[in-house]
Amino acid sequence: MRLKGLALMTIVAMFVAAAAGSAVAQVNMEKLLNPASLNEQAPDKYKVKFDTSKGEFIVEVTRDWAPNGADRFYNLVKNGFYDNCKFFRNMEGFMVQFGINGNPKISNVMMRARIKDDTPKHSNTRGFITFAMAGPDTRTSQVFINFGDNSRLDSQGFAPFGKVAKGMSIVESLYNQYGNKPSESQAQIQTEGNAFLEKSFPKLDFIKTATIVPADEK
Repeated sequence: MRLKGLALMTIVAMFVAAAAGSAVAQVNMEKLLNPASLNEQAPDKYKVKFDTSKGEFIVEVTRDWAPNGADRFYNLVKNGFYDNCKFFRNMEGFMVQFGINGNPKISNVMMRARIKDDTPKHSNTRGFITFAMAGPDTRTSQVFINFGDNSRLDSQGFAPFGKVAKGMSIVESLYNQYGNKPSESQAQIQTEGNAFLEKSFPKLDFIKTATIVPADEK
């Protein structure tokens, strides 16, 4: 019996180790540190499941709405960029923003990996997801989900590339009492990563994993 018990424990340990290895392998450091390699064209439609500290939500992406944005988002998700990212800017009634990697080595490379603009084909209304930017052709990895009618952003070039297809109540439940304050320290977030956010804004919600799922998943 003792030998059987030891054998069973060994099998369980091997399973846990394999699962942990898979989770770690999802973050492709080689590609994330070389943004030029993040050049795979996204499918016409795809979905991303976000497993967060508050629960799950699913984003459905339509490439035709913003091809450059949809391609960049696809490559970032596929290579584990958004895993363990914090929702660092959450303004009630406006939007919630994320997309600075918790590892400064990755974020400092990605912040210089800009993509070309897309012409907005859909409006920034409730549930639609859009890349943040600081002017023409400055989009990199930060995105936001609209909480309400922010159509005034359309004329400024903010091009939605997808929408929350499931779990908008989870998105709206993310911790928002810090408001815009963490975003005012983006330089420190970039240089210190999650260590800074966990020390200065410990209640922020975060993404455990973001994964590509079949387009027909509900």
